[in-house]
Amino acid sequence: MATEQEVDEAYAHALTLIEDLELRNMLREEADGMDAVLKINSGAGGTEAQDWAQMLMRMYQRWAEAHKYKVRISNFQDGDEAGIKTVTMEIEGDSAYGYLKSENGVHRLVRVSPYNAQGKRMTSFASVFVTPLVDDSIEVVIDKSKISWDLFRSSGAGGQNVNKVETGVRLRYQYVDPDTGEEEEILIENTETRKQQENRENALRLLRSQLYDRALKKKMEAQAKIEAGKKKIEWGSQIRSYVFDDRRVKDHRTNYQTSDVGGVMDGKIDDFIKAYLLEFGAH
Repeated sequence: MATEQEVDEAYAHALTLIEDLELRNMLREEADGMDAVLKINSGAGGTEAQDWAQMLMRMYQRWAEAHKYKVRISNFQDGDEAGIKTVTMEIEGDSAYGYLKSENGVHRLVRVSPYNAQGKRMTSFASVFVTPLVDDSIEVVIDKSKISWDLFRSSGAGGQNVNKVETGVRLRYQYVDPDTGEEEEILIENTETRKQQENRENALRLLRSQLYDRALKKKMEAQAKIEAGKKKIEWGSQIRSYVFDDRRVKDHRTNYQTSDVGGVMDGKIDDFIKAYLLEFGAH
């Protein structure tokens, strides 16, 4: 006969499997099964904001590690005194984009800053952009005549091994919106390897992902207009606040919150992802 503890454990395990299945059922979009490109930019606020961007980078790395996802850093720029200005990570694993699309937007930190001599409470922002990482099986049209390249010297993560040669590449693409005719420059930097040609190829791959993402968003916007009344999610708006002193992390879209600030910063964000998908993922 099974003990009470064994029955409880079996029930908890079954519940987890059902929740996982329900969650997977929310991932119905064409891009949901793809790998993800996640870019973090520090907002205004100097060193404090740059430190916050690095904390978010670590949070996503820990989350990926826990899910046995592979992480590649394709661009990295150190902060002035601490932290980072920007990082682009490619996260490869089953439905990485489907889960991480919930992280798209502005993340707000409130804490007593170690960089403030007066010990004042400070607010910092960092933006997170998530796009699907497309592979060769998806056709994306790139107009080669609209590409130009800049070369620059790059340094590795942490600023070591400063190059004497220009292996960093900056790709500029003059994008024309097919619906409005508006022009916009897409800028992609790649400092991943010591070989310029490889960095060029990686930059082109990231451009394809961005162009695919734009086409996908247009498709989603058209669909949202048809499904009038469906709750709309604004890309790029403030999505979550991390208030360290009050021990609170709150998502403003779902109102899900937790007091486990340390756990969240160690990558335990699945409950936020789950709340988002359950509210916005279903059709």
